[in-house]
Amino acid sequence: MQTTQPTDRSSAGAESVEHVDVLIVGAGISGIGAARYLRTMLPHKSFTILEARAGLGGTWDLFRYPGIRSDSDLHTFGYEFKPWRDEESIADGDRILAYLRETATENGIDGHIRYHHRVVGAAWSSAEARWTVTVERADTGARFDLTAGWLFCAGGYYRYDEGYTPEFPGRDRFRGTVVHPQHWPADLDYTGQRVVIIGSGATAVTMVPAMADTAGHVTMLQRTPTYVLPIPKRDPIANRLRQLLGDERGYAWARRKNIAQQALVWRFCQKYPRAARRVIRKLNADRLPAGYPVDEHFNPPYNPWEQRLCTVPNGDLFRAIRQGTASVVTDRIVTFTETGILLESGRHLEADIIVTATGLNVQTFGGVELTVDGRAVQLSETVAFKGLMLSGVPNFAYAIGYTNSSWTLKIGLLCEHLCRLIAHMDAHGYRVVRAEPADPAMPKRPFLDFAAGYIQRAVRSLPSQGDRMPWRTSMNYQDDVRILRAADVLDPELHFDRMPDARPARQAESAHA
Repeated sequence: MQTTQPTDRSSAGAESVEHVDVLIVGAGISGIGAARYLRTMLPHKSFTILEARAGLGGTWDLFRYPGIRSDSDLHTFGYEFKPWRDEESIADGDRILAYLRETATENGIDGHIRYHHRVVGAAWSSAEARWTVTVERADTGARFDLTAGWLFCAGGYYRYDEGYTPEFPGRDRFRGTVVHPQHWPADLDYTGQRVVIIGSGATAVTMVPAMADTAGHVTMLQRTPTYVLPIPKRDPIANRLRQLLGDERGYAWARRKNIAQQALVWRFCQKYPRAARRVIRKLNADRLPAGYPVDEHFNPPYNPWEQRLCTVPNGDLFRAIRQGTASVVTDRIVTFTETGILLESGRHLEADIIVTATGLNVQTFGGVELTVDGRAVQLSETVAFKGLMLSGVPNFAYAIGYTNSSWTLKIGLLCEHLCRLIAHMDAHGYRVVRAEPADPAMPKRPFLDFAAGYIQRAVRSLPSQGDRMPWRTSMNYQDDVRILRAADVLDPELHFDRMPDARPARQAESAHA
């Protein structure tokens, strides 16, 4: 098997530029998964993973705020090929990171990862049928080039170096500590402190109960309520299946069960939004103190799953509210003051620590600048093909998971499909593949049909999706099983080239050639 050793070639000359078959950008859950599929489905292919940070794990290595955990069960958020053996299906960040490290080691992937390697730009040459990728050593600043037959961006869709914080009037006046969860200080002691967490998303609802037992009091300050769904931290059926059938078969059946369960909840919310709203409200009210203003703090103005549902294992957020160690305030900020936050209602929240759990900054494909034959790729002018490739960008793939289900369910299917596509190219002597819409005037839709603020802030700079397959980005696992796993990789709007030659006008072969 051909492999690539993690040797630093930043000082190598142009004549010794290293080449790999597939270059993976990002050593998080998507990049590690992609590497494993390459090793098993295309063992003759060389690959390297470039990771800008000092360790693998992506999100699970980056975020260190109190209570960091998954909001999806690990039977579906985990890889299909590696059973989740823990009793708790909603797991904390340390356990997920350990799972990812174990996956990398078991599959011989860790030796292919180069840390502190940030991809700055990638230039495709049709004449050479390869990418030339400019890499910067994050620890030294030195730059060098690699070449690759395929470029696979597995870095997700948000910036790792900077979270989103809106401008808050008077912030400089506040005499306490202001911190964003994405940059949590390891030495921050909040014991006995008054903490205000600004936000109502998954991060906020995770942090509130995690900090409430230690802090003096924790207040979640939200402008708009979010749907919060209590779920069990342990999955008794999954654990029983594992006991009866063993790790492999038990995990497989638990995974099927939870995939069906997620789909059922999603469809119910889509088809019967009013009923779904009533169900969620009752689940909340049953766990809150008698007389609690549920509709003020837990009844959003939008329908369930127009934004992602927040889950709370064993209803821990509601327990903290019942115990009086945490509270929720729904209001708007006028200004920070020396000792807290002044709200539009006239109320003043006293605080020693303010946490701005206000979201992410979207950065598509790790911020890598792409060019094709010298022309810069304008992402907003491209269209997503099967949620995997971009129109007009040859031999390029990316990993974006589900927004309405477990991220990794989609990643596995995308990686399988990509490996089958590369295998088809090898079998027929193709070097290049690109997707092009047959109808350039095809109606377009946003890249992600998702109302979350961090997506809406960036939607104009993102690729589009079309109004039909294969230009629609499916968010349905069962549909994707048919599209990405069962269906042929060939498509009339997918075009292949064999070896480059010197003819100035080369006619690309269609998928049916």
